[in-house]
Amino acid sequence: MPGRSVQTGPPRLSPRERQVLTHIGAGLTYHQTARRLGISVHTVGTYLRRIRAKRPAPTLADLVRLSINQDASRSG
Repeated sequence: MPGRSVQTGPPRLSPRERQVLTHIGAGLTYHQTARRLGISVHTVGTYLRRIRAKRPAPTLADLVRLSINQDASRSG
């Protein structure tokens, strides 16, 4: 279809998902992340579930790895 973009690779993270991932990857707790972003702890959990649905990250270590890879891809 004209005007339709074809997505390759895994689904992109939203800007807010990237923010949450960055904070969690930096070692902040759900509570600290929520406070810094002005959202609830429940919402932090929701964003992390969405991230995990888009990327394989079953553990906290996997989320940290995603965060590091995200930072590397933005600076490179």
